[in-house]
Parts: sequence; C-alpha cells; structure tokens
Amino acid sequence: MTSDILIVGAGLSGAVIGRQLAELGHKITLMEQRDHVAGNCHCARDPETGVMVHVYGPHIFHTDDAEVWDYVNHYAKFQPFNHRVKTTSGDQVYSLPVNLHTINQFFGTAHSPQEAVEFLAKQADTSLGDPQNFEQQALRMIGPQLYEAFFKGYTQKQWGVDPTHLPAAILRRLPVRFTYDDSYFSHAFQGMPEQGYTHLVTRILDHPNITVHLNTPFTRAQAVGFDHVFYSGPLDGWFEYDIGRLGYRTLDFERFTHQGDYQGCAVMNYADEHVPWTRITEHKHFAPWESHAGSVLYREVSRPCGPQDPPFYPIRLTEEQALLHQYAARAQAEQGVTFVGRLGTYRYLDMDVTIREALDTARHFAALTAKGQAMQAFMVSVL
Repeated sequence: MTSDILIVGAGLSGAVIGRQLAELGHKITLMEQRDHVAGNCHCARDPETGVMVHVYGPHIFHTDDAEVWDYVNHYAKFQPFNHRVKTTSGDQVYSLPVNLHTINQFFGTAHSPQEAVEFLAKQADTSLGDPQNFEQQALRMIGPQLYEAFFKGYTQKQWGVDPTHLPAAILRRLPVRFTYDDSYFSHAFQGMPEQGYTHLVTRILDHPNITVHLNTPFTRAQAVGFDHVFYSGPLDGWFEYDIGRLGYRTLDFERFTHQGDYQGCAVMNYADEHVPWTRITEHKHFAPWESHAGSVLYREVSRPCGPQDPPFYPIRLTEEQALLHQYAARAQAEQGVTFVGRLGTYRYLDMDVTIREALDTARHFAALTAKGQAMQAFMVSVL
C-alpha cells in the first residue's frame, strides 16, 4: 500500500526519509522554507574566491556506521578529510582535543604517555567524585589550569552561561589523549563530499516520486489531505509555540577574505573570554584537494536565538527541560505525524546519527504500512 506523504524540511532527515519511501512507490511532497536544500549543511561556491563555503558553519562527516558511510558514498564522491582543530589561548596556539603535545607544550614538559597520565592525575581535583556540572567535570578530568586555559572562556561564549550551569555530560564527550594524535575525531570513516553537501542532498532527492517546494513555509493547515507527515521543523513550532519557545543558541558569521593562507588550518578556536568570537573558520582548508589563491573566512559569534534566527544548538538546560516534557507529551499524542531530526526532536545530532535515524524511521514506516498499520507519532525519545 502506497501513501501520499508530506515531508517538512529538506535537510538530511527529510531527504533520506523521502528517498527511501519514494523508492517504495510512495508519493512524496517536500516543503522547505529556505531557498535551498540541505538545511544547515548547505554549501555554496563563494563568487569572489571560488571557495566552497559551508554557509551555516563547517560540517565534517565522521562515523563508525558502515551502512551510513556506504549510503552517502552512493550519492556523492567523498574525499578523505582528517579534521584537526587548533586553539589560541593567551599568546600560544595549541592542538585540540587535549593530547600529549598539548600537555607538554602548555606545562613546558617532555612527558612520556605514562608520565603524562600520572602528571594529569595530580592536577585533577579528586575530591569531585561525582561531578554534577561542566566545570566540576573539567576540574575532575584535567585540573584547573587546563580548564581555565582551554574550556572555561570558550564555553561561556558558546553557551552564554557559566559552565557550572551546564551538564557534565557535555565534557565527557571530549577525549583527553595521551598520544600525539591530534585528529579531532577517531571514527573509522571520515570525509567530505567533493562537491559539497548541497550536491549530496540534491542527488538524494532526485527521484520522480519526490516533488520539492522551496521558499515554502509550513503551516499545520498544509498537512490536511496527506496520509502521513514527517516533520523536521522545530518541535515547538508544530504547536505554534503556544506554551513558549524552546531555547537555542544561534551563530552570527562575520565574513572576510584574504589573499593566500590566513591561519593555516580549517578551524582556529579562541579560548580567551575577552575575544568575542568562538572561532575563525577558513573554508578552503575543508577542501584540500582544491587550490585557491584567495581565501574566505568567517568569525563565529554565539548568541541567544531569536524568533527569526536559524536555530543551531538546543540548550536543554533546566528551564527548557520542563517545557520540553510538555511538548514531547503532546507530540506523542498527535496523529499522523512523526517528528524527526535535530529540530523535531530538540537534540544535537551529528550528521551520521541523523541519517541512521532517518533510515530506521523510513523502514519502520514501510513495515507498518505494509501491514496496514499506522505509524506512531514520535519515534525517538527526546527526554
């Protein structure tokens, strides 16, 4: 049995679900409020320099999921890309994540891996047996000096709150390496689509059963007449924000150009709190297989997200949790709609996880419709 399906949002979630179901014969109508597909991983050639720009900030594909890696490589050629991040703290440049070189450079030592383990253990605040917030977790892991130099100021700028108000889990995801490995990610598969993410998503959406409508803001009234809706817009937006808005951080991008190589790397973080931007991204370094005389860069400044701003990072602090519970309960009770993706589930998702969940969601829908059953409204727990 085939269905007439509406998908809201042409990012990775909507594109993958749409393609999977279109191949099964379902008719897909996709509505996107922006003038392009690919959501926040949209890429475009800079007309001045010719550099491929990640318009909403850099996206690096990394995963241990072999099926997801095969999926994206089916639609686009991926070039190897090993992401490395530098950070400026004080008057020095260091490698992130914190690794053996970072430790030795910062403390002026020449520790072996085991000596660095023992040295950092002495720096750590072992009285914090069960860290309850970001700052306590940092002090427990790496001690006050590395925390002050690399994490405190950056975190305050990124999230707009004191690190004591952030959950400890944020820092637990960041490794400390006792080797000289300065790769930012450690996943088995890492790369960058040679022609950008917009090309990738355009290829995914290229199917006769998919009709894409750009510049088309969604309203609930537009869902009438469809057998099912996959909604990747803001969770609270589905309910027209009637009990309040969930909190996000957004980014402002200050573009500038340079002849030659400005900073020698794709991403330079700025850890000091007095520097207003969190990082500078130099986009030609995201495509090292290309050659450009000019360079285009962006300073990124994080701030609270307003109603007209693109939402980037769900805050998920105490105030948001209570509101999220209410919206999630209402979403569970909805009929004929599945909430998907970063905005639809109010979670920060890497691209590979987004694709994995989209594949699983499409397969679940297909299995249910084959049995003549209805899809449950909410596939992923957001709480």
